[in-house]
Amino acid sequence: MRNELFTQAKSFVNQAVMIAGGFEEGDQQKAILRAKNAVSSAYANSTDAERHQLHQFQDQLDNLQ
Repeated sequence: MRNELFTQAKSFVNQAVMIAGGFEEGDQQKAILRAKNAVSSAYANSTDAERHQLHQFQDQLDNLQ
């Protein structure tokens, strides 16, 4: 079974990274906030491996600010 919240979090993190890097247009702070919320939402229903990746995503987002 695929974890949609995890998939969504991964997508939002990638988008925030792309915006912060100047590869996409958009509001960086809103993108980071949206990604952080998605990571937080995905955590509860994730496997241990997904949680490990979510922590990595969170670290990426923290480094963008």
